[in-house]
Amino acid sequence: MKLITYEVPGGALKLGALRDNDAVVIDLAAGADALGLKDAGALGSMLALIEGGSAAMQLAREIVEAAARKPDQEWAGIKAGSVKWKSPLPVPPQFRDCLMFEEHLLNSYAMLRKTLAAREADPVAALAEYEAKGVYRVPAVWYDIPVYYKANRFSFIGHEEEIIWPEYSEKLDFELEYACVLNSYTKDVTAKEARSRIFGYTIFNDVSARDVQSVEMQASLGPSKGKDFDTGNILGPCIVTADSIDADDMTMIARINGEEWCRGNSGSARWSFAEVIAHASKSETLVPGECIGSGTVGGGCGLEHDRFLNPGDVIELELSGIGTLRNRIVRKGR
Repeated sequence: MKLITYEVPGGALKLGALRDNDAVVIDLAAGADALGLKDAGALGSMLALIEGGSAAMQLAREIVEAAARKPDQEWAGIKAGSVKWKSPLPVPPQFRDCLMFEEHLLNSYAMLRKTLAAREADPVAALAEYEAKGVYRVPAVWYDIPVYYKANRFSFIGHEEEIIWPEYSEKLDFELEYACVLNSYTKDVTAKEARSRIFGYTIFNDVSARDVQSVEMQASLGPSKGKDFDTGNILGPCIVTADSIDADDMTMIARINGEEWCRGNSGSARWSFAEVIAHASKSETLVPGECIGSGTVGGGCGLEHDRFLNPGDVIELELSGIGTLRNRIVRKGR
């Protein structure tokens, strides 16, 4: 099942399910009313659905099945192109972003070495020296534990919403990621147990101010303003429930203005979400609706290619089985 959050005139947010190859939206709460089903608030929002557990999901499935039998009902036939998409979880209870892909780190550090060497009188010799000394080498700890940081959960937007360029940055980048969403309170679980705690998966674009990030990360803390700005975190277009997708084998593609910049696969991750959940849940309670980002797939950002974004660019991140997350960059005053 593919689930979305969308806004109706007046600003209210509604929970919907997609059908007909994502062309049609089912209004789940309206469907429950029309069918005489008691939802007890479980269909009021994505978070309410997740917190409602298996009973709420069974209710949602009944409505989706009814919509297939009654496709002409108003609640069952909303055109997807007519709705205002929002982040599936407008304010996630928590968001942790990881570094699950080794290739991304190797590529990024290689580009940083190249950039640093270019400032020297003999760039070729400088680059050889940096490589011999292990400058910008993947830290050994990365291979020991699945590291993560906690993102600003109040800055999320969704599919087709505009990214507002932060006024303090001159070098903006995208990051091609995906994220899992937890279905229950989780503490001190094993990786094997953790797989059953995943509600579903969505696409994540971790927009980054690279010039600012490169400065502040020298303090070995953060990231902060390199990541934290309004509209800088993007989820969508939907959450696909875990029973509907093989998240370990998704093709991941990024296009800028229709041009493919990179292509990878979710199966290339060094760490799994189950391992991340097991690590994060040590002596800490994770909550329903909490999201965990994968980190950038190998080749999945401009930094790795020494290419960056411009005002007006349209970013499309596509994951097989989920869909395409599309956003345009706007720079005010430019």
